[in-house]
Order: sequence, then C-alpha cells, then structure tokens
Amino acid sequence: MRKAGAAMLLLALVGCSGGGSTSTTPAAVGFPNPATEALDPAKAKVLQDVLAKIVAFPDSPAGARGATAAVITDKWAWSGAAGKDALGTALVPTTSMGVASITKTFVASEVMLLAKAKKIDLDAPLSTYVKHKLTANNATVRQHLSMTSGVQDYRPEDYLRMDKVIEAAPSRHWTPEDALSYDSMPVGAASSPYSYSNPSYVLLGMMIEKVTGQPLATVLRRDLAAPAGLQHAAFQDAEKPQPPAAQDVNAACGKPDGYLPCRAIASLSAANGGMAADAPTIARWGYELYGDRVLPAELVDQMTTGDGEYGLGTMLFSERFGIGTAYGHRGESSDHTCVLVVVPEKKVSVSLILADGNKNVDGVMAELTKALQPLLG
Repeated sequence: MRKAGAAMLLLALVGCSGGGSTSTTPAAVGFPNPATEALDPAKAKVLQDVLAKIVAFPDSPAGARGATAAVITDKWAWSGAAGKDALGTALVPTTSMGVASITKTFVASEVMLLAKAKKIDLDAPLSTYVKHKLTANNATVRQHLSMTSGVQDYRPEDYLRMDKVIEAAPSRHWTPEDALSYDSMPVGAASSPYSYSNPSYVLLGMMIEKVTGQPLATVLRRDLAAPAGLQHAAFQDAEKPQPPAAQDVNAACGKPDGYLPCRAIASLSAANGGMAADAPTIARWGYELYGDRVLPAELVDQMTTGDGEYGLGTMLFSERFGIGTAYGHRGESSDHTCVLVVVPEKKVSVSLILADGNKNVDGVMAELTKALQPLLG
C-alpha cells in the first residue's frame, strides 16, 4: 500500500514534466492503414521477454509489479502483458489503467481542430474564451498548449490541500473551477520559458467546453476517439474505465468506486490527466494521431514542432529511445506509469503501461524499442 501522500503524488505527477531533446522535424505524412495481422509468435517472444524481465524485478528502478505494452505498424501488430495489478489480479493486454497526461494529446488535438474550424484563434489570448485569474496575463491559446503561458503547475502544498478533500469524499465530482481554486502559484508573464503546467490544460478543457457547448468527454469521443477507432478508452469521470480494469491501492481514494484511481481524482484532472485506456488503444491513438490520420498533416506538424522538449500537447523525444526522432507523451501517477512513443520514419507506434507508480518508464521503453528494432527491418 502507498503511504498517505499518495494522492498528492498522483496529482503532482499526472504527466511527467520531462521530455526529450529539441526536435523540429515534422511528422511523416499519411501513415497507411494499421496492420491487423499479429506479429509471428516466435518473433514476438523478444518483446514479451522484456515484459517478463520488468516484473521479475518489481522493486528495481526499471521494474514494476505488472506491465502491458502494444506495438502497431503498417505491417503487423502486437500486444502483451505480464505481472499483476496492485491487488494481485493478473494483467492482460486489454487491462485498462490510468494513462494520466497522455490525455493532453487529446485535448491539444481538439484545440487544433477547433482552430482549423475557425472557432478559436491559437494566437488569441485564452482570456478571450475563458475568464479566470490564471488567464489574466493574456497568454495565448498556443502558449498554454506549449506550456509557455506563465501558468505554472500546482505547488506541493496545493496538492496536499486537495488530498484532504479527496480523502473526505473520494467519489465526489470535481469541476475544473474546483481544481483551479487550489492553485496558489503566481502567474508569470506570457511567453515565459517552458514550465510543465497541468492548470494550463484544465483551462484548455474549459475553453473546449465553452466553445462547443458540450462536455469535454462528449467532444473528445465524437471528434477523436470515434474517428480513430478507439473502443477501449474512457474519458473520466464522464465515462468509466471498461473492464478488465486494474485495481489501485491509493491511500486517499480508499475503497474502489469504478474509476481510476477514484472519481475525485479522475474528475479534477479530467483535461490534464483523467483518461483510462489499455495499451493497444494508446498505441492505436498514437498511430492515428502522429500518422496524420485523425488530424490534417499541417496541424500535426504544428503539434510536433518546438524549440525544446515540448510542442503543442506533445513531447518531443528525438533520439531518446534509440529508434529515431519520436513524438508522444509520458504519464505518471502514484499508481500507474506510461509512455506513448511514435516514430514517423518507421511508421510505428509503441505504448507501455506499468501497473506501478513513479517508475523509470523511459528506461523500460528503451529496452522495448531495442528489442523492437530488428523486427522493423
């Protein structure tokens, strides 16, 4: 069981702040249809062996109690699982887990679609659409997407105050305004240096709801999840994770309530880290998004271009995983750790979800991509 500060840690790490090296190479245009043919089992063994190694040493930095992973290419697909969740239930490839800040890739994609439809202007102040103390510096929508808005992440003390409320009512629904009311960080100038910001994405979620007149989950499912063919994704707390779902042991949440890790945390982080899904779904999403299949190429190019480690709702991984210039996102919590990596040059999308919190998911992904390289030709 996690110690009492688990919820604070979960909230603080709903998406890791680190990315990769600078990358300005736009994504490749137009991936072909993803393959439906499974990778030959004899070849797939090297990938499954990586998962087996992870769970064999669960207490090591690169270990975990359980792991699921998936790979989608234009020639074959693979998914695997090893180990157990926090309550000892064996994982399968389709086990739903919290994917934390991978949620940001959906929110950013929706903002880009709204911009293309001329319902918003990326270079207009976010305050044009959302009036809030955190938008008073007139940072633009684009600056919030790139985390250069001057809006910083919550303080550790803010998360601790949230913890107390969560512990008292773990199944309570939180509004975005509820979540932002706990933010005590001063707001810097617009066009500040990159600083990872969950509140920026809460604000972007509020903008999506205001502009569309629809709940965030409804919009993300209609515009993104359905067109991408994502059958096993849940935008919490409007949607519950689909079974089979991993069970968490979270000190603040207490008894399971059908959400990951519980409704309070899922709802307060809905736009910045509330999503739950399985590994094949996340790999499919990466293939569809960064393969220019769900957004036009010019929008994906904007998302995957930046002067540092972050584009627009996208981490720029460059050569971090030894497989070429890559895009995607990382997600971290006290209960699950995950990463999505897409390599446009090789037309491959890889997802990895660890049923354990605060793990070295980059190191594990590097092992997986090392095993993967000979299979890509």
